[in-house]
Amino acid sequence: MLTNDNKRHLKSLSNQIKLRYQIGKNGLTKTSFDLFDKALTAHELIKIDILKSYSNPINELAFDLSSKLNADIVSIVGRVICLYRYSEKNGVKHIL
Repeated sequence: MLTNDNKRHLKSLSNQIKLRYQIGKNGLTKTSFDLFDKALTAHELIKIDILKSYSNPINELAFDLSSKLNADIVSIVGRVICLYRYSEKNGVKHIL
């Protein structure tokens, strides 16, 4: 569980992230789930854009993603979800 200070720090770091992942009208597929899992292992902090063609509530999707990926929701701003998960992988620059 992230503290408010941790979330604030991660939000500031997320502003610098250029690489983003997308979820479209098909929603969360097995392929996209695997991609997000690998991205969290490699980078710890990722941003996911939700395209306008996705019709379900974004908050539901964010909570679904965080529970399935065992990640923390850093922020939900508009149609962008930012997720964090600590990675044990060697060579990862640990954020916290």
